[in-house]
Amino acid sequence: MFLSIIVPVFNVKAYLERCVDSLLDQDLDRTDYEIILVDDGSTDGSSGLCDELAERETNIRVIHKENGGLSSARNAGIAVAGGDYIQFVDSDDYLMPSVLNGLREQIEKQDLDILRYNYQNVNEASEVFEPNKVSKPFTDYSTTVCNGVTFLTERLGYACYACQFVVRAELLRNGNSTFTEGIYFEDVDWTPRILLQAQRVASTDTMVYNYLFRTGSITRTPDLAKQKKKLTDRLYLIDSLQKLKQQSGRPEWFDGMISQIALSIVTAAGISFYPERRTILRTLREKEVFPLSTFHATAGAAKKIRLTNLSPALMCLFLHLKNR
Repeated sequence: MFLSIIVPVFNVKAYLERCVDSLLDQDLDRTDYEIILVDDGSTDGSSGLCDELAERETNIRVIHKENGGLSSARNAGIAVAGGDYIQFVDSDDYLMPSVLNGLREQIEKQDLDILRYNYQNVNEASEVFEPNKVSKPFTDYSTTVCNGVTFLTERLGYACYACQFVVRAELLRNGNSTFTEGIYFEDVDWTPRILLQAQRVASTDTMVYNYLFRTGSITRTPDLAKQKKKLTDRLYLIDSLQKLKQQSGRPEWFDGMISQIALSIVTAAGISFYPERRTILRTLREKEVFPLSTFHATAGAAKKIRLTNLSPALMCLFLHLKNR
């Protein structure tokens, strides 16, 4: 079997059927791919819907588990996947029709470990929009094969989305390639780890994936406790990326990504955690992230990085006063 599509499911009953329908509306034979719905302890009826969908189609499998979060659900799917390759699709997102065979043809022709494809952002009305209209982040969708280190440094940019990749299953079946459980930004932690293991990586500019921006999504919550958790997890990411940087032999991308994360921490310190700013900035200095790098930064981010490098404390003050 060519492909296993892993779909973590948690309280998305309103979106799940559209997602699964898009996975079935493909140009692969049902015997060539499976859809693994991982019910992560849903309480809104999504669990029962998963079972109903599996009864309709022979290539849909369901796993029911206690709630453990997105990474836990993906790892559970990896553990049972039978395909030669694995793809991740979030249950509120959906694919374009008849795109999987084209991905398969490129993967097989180039004997790829990883193929990255294009995505677009959509709103609740399925309208396409671009959040970065002024300065779109750097990305290179070259179809030329390279190793993972080169891809990471010269082509990826900072769009670390697991849902943008089809990955050879063998790469995912070891402890260093599973998703870290219990953290936000798990894709940023996972993407460089998997790429550093890959020898043959390429892209296609084919629009494959529709990424839904919806109210209530876990990455856009205003809850202060969760914002604090995100701050802690960003610090964890810096530690993780610094370790990987030593393994890569090419520090540019890691310095740039660490700088993007550090900039977000400085921003949070200025806007949400101003009374704690000295402790937060001291922690960043101890991690030796300054001066921040502008490698592959957008024009707007590069300007903020240069201002932060002049004085992180003044940058916090500026953001605090601006957002009072």
